[in-house]
Amino acid sequence: MASVHESLYFNPMMTNGVVHANVFGIKDWVTPYKIAVLVLLNEMGRTGEGAVSLMERRRLNQLLLPLLQGPDITLSKLYKLIEESCPQLANSVQIRIKLMAEGELKDMEQFFDDLSDSFSGTEPEVHKTSVVGLFLRHMILAYSKLSFSQVFKLYTALQQYFQNGEKKTVEDADMEPASREESERKMEKEELDVSIREEEVSCSGPLSQKQAEFFLSQQASLLKNDETKALTPASLQKELNNLLKFNPDFAEAHYLSYLNNLRVQDVFSSTHSLLHYFDRLILTGAESKSNGEEGYGRSLRYAALNLAALHCRFGHYQQAELALQEAIRIAQESNDHVCLQHCLSWLYVLGQKRSDSYVLLEHSVKKAVHFGLPYLASLGIQSLVQQRAFAGKTANKLMDALKDSDLLHWKHSLSELIDISIAQKTAIWRLYGRSTMALQQAQLLLSMNSLESVNAGVQQNNTESFAVALGHLAELHAEQGCFAAASEVLKHLKERFPPNSQHAQLWMLCDQKIQFDRAMNDGKYHLADSIVTGITALNSIEGVYRKATVLQAQNQMSEAHKLLQKLLIHCQKIRNTEMVISVLLSVAELYWRSSSPTIALPVLLQALALSKEYRLQHLASETVLNLAFAQLILGIPEQALSLLHMAIEPILADGAVLDKGRAMFLVAKCQVASAASYEPLKKAAVLEAAIENLSEAKNYFAKVDCKEQIRDVVYFQARLYHTLGKTQERNRCAMLFRQLHQDLPFHGVPLINLL
Repeated sequence: MASVHESLYFNPMMTNGVVHANVFGIKDWVTPYKIAVLVLLNEMGRTGEGAVSLMERRRLNQLLLPLLQGPDITLSKLYKLIEESCPQLANSVQIRIKLMAEGELKDMEQFFDDLSDSFSGTEPEVHKTSVVGLFLRHMILAYSKLSFSQVFKLYTALQQYFQNGEKKTVEDADMEPASREESERKMEKEELDVSIREEEVSCSGPLSQKQAEFFLSQQASLLKNDETKALTPASLQKELNNLLKFNPDFAEAHYLSYLNNLRVQDVFSSTHSLLHYFDRLILTGAESKSNGEEGYGRSLRYAALNLAALHCRFGHYQQAELALQEAIRIAQESNDHVCLQHCLSWLYVLGQKRSDSYVLLEHSVKKAVHFGLPYLASLGIQSLVQQRAFAGKTANKLMDALKDSDLLHWKHSLSELIDISIAQKTAIWRLYGRSTMALQQAQLLLSMNSLESVNAGVQQNNTESFAVALGHLAELHAEQGCFAAASEVLKHLKERFPPNSQHAQLWMLCDQKIQFDRAMNDGKYHLADSIVTGITALNSIEGVYRKATVLQAQNQMSEAHKLLQKLLIHCQKIRNTEMVISVLLSVAELYWRSSSPTIALPVLLQALALSKEYRLQHLASETVLNLAFAQLILGIPEQALSLLHMAIEPILADGAVLDKGRAMFLVAKCQVASAASYEPLKKAAVLEAAIENLSEAKNYFAKVDCKEQIRDVVYFQARLYHTLGKTQERNRCAMLFRQLHQDLPFHGVPLINLL
């Protein structure tokens, strides 16, 4: 279950995905690209309303804003963008730029002189206060301030810009028709969204103030909503370094660098960028201007708080605690209750392994409600529910608490917390073994739309909650034998969360676990052993448990027992109850496979008590199956059969396909063993019922391709058919058994030697 406190990072640069970059000293200046945009605007003003259709005019208007705010792009790319919106106007712009670039310097001078006419007249083409009007006025003013030598350099740059564009156009014209169509389709897909791609950031010089603000706001928004559309970590860092080279005191660029380094788990660079952000924020006086004398102290305490969050994220809990103490001290001196509430929440995160941590969490929720902080209050409720779920509280009480938090979410439009709440419900139902309810909640989250407005073409809800829900969905499908559907879900996860994204480890672990289970079912233990390395890298506890499972399957009992005992002690220490029960079941299996079922019984009873106490239905059912199995080995099949009736219903309702097959297989074994003393007619009827149960078990095992279990099933079927005198059916099962037996290694304890 994912931590619900991942969203507690203080982000002073973003409000609803918008960056406030007010600290920048570079103003707008004229570039060849901006001259091309000015030509486009001039041609749009000169073209009559009848010459351009309404749809073309609308597409041009939608294109203007990213062109005005975005970084400089190549001329050929600009032509293609205009041509997609209005081919007629693209031709006019191309001719106009060609005449200017191949003419003389006075042509450019005349062009800028004519721009002022756009504001003249009783009904001017452009209003002075509009977005286009402000852009025109900035360009006219910037051009008028240039010296003659600067004007000449600008004209030379315009000629070079035009020549490079012409070369690119000629290269595109020489392309094969098929490849050209393919590249056009690719270009159209990339250009329909207005996000900045790597090839668009082609400006080698410093960006202007508006371009820098637009670049930062868009990249920060994409990192939050759809990381796949943002620049790659290396490309984004390169552009940020370019920005900081021309203005080292640009605080918001340091913060975006901090977020970018978090993507690649670079603790040194992220700490460096975070400290630089708050240093620059204090040096520029931005906080002082907005908050008076309080601004300096505010920056210091939030710097310490963010540093604590950063250390906590990387597992440096001692350093996080020291930074948090510093933040609390400064916040108390300034009487900043909001900062203190954030500190209180992080105090819980650092001390959540303690038995009394729920007291701290309840106090945090009450204080957050008192100070009107719905975001923190809801996060506190989510964490409280998560803690109570691990403590074994009933599901109805947890869902009631989540319902109260959902009211807060919808009231305050907290979209991110709505997603977290649904993902939390999915994980809780999965923890309690209710796969149907977990599946329903996961699909509910996937069908939701974000409440936040994002740009066209940007994936919504690319958050940790969706990664968790999709991971559960893939595992649930794999448990039911729907491996094709699970592969499709994982494929979508890989596209939505690439390997270099911050939430990629979630689907990587799901993928490795599914591959491991399939290899074990197929009897390919060497392949499963190689997968264990990948699982251990992502989750050490899960990796050790899977390694013990492989050793046990390979009959290396002593090595498996040592590993399981170490893991049991560790899990009991960190209070990982779910893994403790799983380890106890594996230890019990080791005992009965070593012909010591009496030693396994106390271990199984301990596992059953824990699973009942913490209401883990899936593990409780699995424990009951193991108890019935132990009773069968001890020679009391009647009691084993009555015990199975307790567990069979929840297993068939919510259990995995493999567990369903094991349950039906065990029922058939108990029926056969209990029928040994029956009269011939009654015994024959019981054996017929056992054969039907075996056929059902075989169908379940076939869904997950569990060849070893299918081999055992057909062996028992052959024995039963032989007892009933059905020679043809016996021979068919015997032939199938022989084929499987030759392909698979044989080991294990025979359950029934006499029929």
